Amino acid sequence: MTDGGAAAAAGAEAVAQAIKASGVVVRLEPAEFLNVLAKQQEPLVVCAAGGFLSTSYQYLFGYKGLAFYTKSPEPLPLPSGAELVTAKSIWIPG
Repeated sequence: MTDGGAAAAAGAEAVAQAIKASGVVVRLEPAEFLNVLAKQQEPLVVCAAGGFLSTSYQYLFGYKGLAFYTKSPEPLPLPSGAELVTAKSIWIPG
């Protein structure tokens, strides 16, 4: 794994640990998720694609101590500075 890949993995793990520690996940509609995402420079976004009958896309990123999550039937247009980590799956409590 490259240094950038290791940093991205560490960042994704930090988001996951923050969720476990705080239990705070803010679920948003895709458009609102993109609005909040646009407020952060070079955000680290975790994405997973999956589904049973149709493909859906899940996105997660941390901002100001909260974890923001959305699910979309289509891939979202992420900002150009976003760093994307592709995960096998994203599990959100509740």
